[in-house]
Amino acid sequence: MRRPSPSPPPARGPALAAAAAAVVLLPTIFPAIFTPLGHAFPSLFSEWNAPKPMHESLLNEALQRTIGYLRNPLDTFKYFLMICDAVAVAKVLNATLVIPHLEVNPVWKDTSSFEEIFDVDHFINALKAEVSIVKVLPKEFSWSTREYYGTGIRATRIKTAPLHASASWYLENVSPILQSYGIAAIAPFSHRLAFDDLPADIQRLRCEVNFRALVFLPHIISLGEILVKRLRSPVQGNSGKLIQQVGDGTNQDGKYAVLHLRFDKDMAAHSACDFGGGRAERLALAKYRQVIWQGRVLNSQLTDEELRNMGRCPLTPEEIGLLLAALGFDSRTRIYLASHKVYGGEARISSLRKLFPLMEDKRSLASEEELANVEGKASVLAALDYYISMQSDIFISASPGNMHNALMAHRTFENLKTIRPNMALLGRIFVNKSMEWSEFQEAVQAGHKGRYGQIRLRKPKQSIYTYPAPDCMCQG
Repeated sequence: MRRPSPSPPPARGPALAAAAAAVVLLPTIFPAIFTPLGHAFPSLFSEWNAPKPMHESLLNEALQRTIGYLRNPLDTFKYFLMICDAVAVAKVLNATLVIPHLEVNPVWKDTSSFEEIFDVDHFINALKAEVSIVKVLPKEFSWSTREYYGTGIRATRIKTAPLHASASWYLENVSPILQSYGIAAIAPFSHRLAFDDLPADIQRLRCEVNFRALVFLPHIISLGEILVKRLRSPVQGNSGKLIQQVGDGTNQDGKYAVLHLRFDKDMAAHSACDFGGGRAERLALAKYRQVIWQGRVLNSQLTDEELRNMGRCPLTPEEIGLLLAALGFDSRTRIYLASHKVYGGEARISSLRKLFPLMEDKRSLASEEELANVEGKASVLAALDYYISMQSDIFISASPGNMHNALMAHRTFENLKTIRPNMALLGRIFVNKSMEWSEFQEAVQAGHKGRYGQIRLRKPKQSIYTYPAPDCMCQG
């Protein structure tokens, strides 16, 4: 079973690439020239206008308090569930599975293949007792290509698989095609297998794939181990008070927390929220929504206050910093920033960095030579962030999403500490611009009791890949 996907976009010529690089770099090198242009052409230059803090009073108090603790001065993972479901469906049908093809990411233009991320041999061997898996199609089926399915209606392609289909649906609709032709391609396949009313052995197989069979390639793990070691190396001062309390029981030299900051342009635009960038940013994001989604974004019909009260606005770097400070993290806390690209760049992250000066990311921890094998490959870089996140003492995600869900589940499965921000509560709090720090901190701490990684049992229709208990975990 393979999922057809479009071919990668054609490579740009060197002249165009050089021109593009110049356009991107010039505003950074000559900000004085481009800032006036940002005001004259707001929708074009909005990302180069440094946003002012949205919660300046809280930020100033948080900075004073976190600095006061010092003793010394100082966002690919939807494929996880698709791959797991593909193995489960192959088991239901008693069919051989072909290693899946990953689609080109439309945002990052990433062409990373399954083989460039996961250890294929381990994947096949770990599941051989359950499902037969092959790397490529046998010669007699060499005609079954993405191009073949993209040029007409084919009897061996199933396009009608309903969302959350039952095991019986596959037996009734796909099994006859397999018996007639010896091969079947199910596309689209995302979310095409139910989470409820499946045989227990199929559920356990999904867990086995997700938490045991999918292992990153050795060079990704090796680089991850190097960066983890550097994160745990002694730094001036000690780890923050909260991380010492929550992370008790580790035998490492130092402790660190991972912050998954999902705040790219797609998310910012699709949320339709106001992120403090003024008229320029609002115009730019509205234009982006029109280009990408032709304006069909339901959130854009609501006001910013309505969206925040419903918890629909992703946390900005400033807001996630204030949350962490209110929860007790201080300026001695070693934080690893897991993020591909933040909308607004370093200017958007500056408040977070002031609160947590020991914050690192893969580029600050690794040399260019060490990153050479992973640079430019968004999915591989995400895998590196995932590995480092799994080794951390605490994991915090700024907003729900595929990587957030995958890590929440995996860390629950391994009984690791994870903080789940209360988005609805935080949205309501941040709307109140007159709130004092003590009141803010009290509200945040009260609203996050029971959100430090306690196991939550999966409810009907919820994903087994977000809530692995009880299906994937022993009951005692």
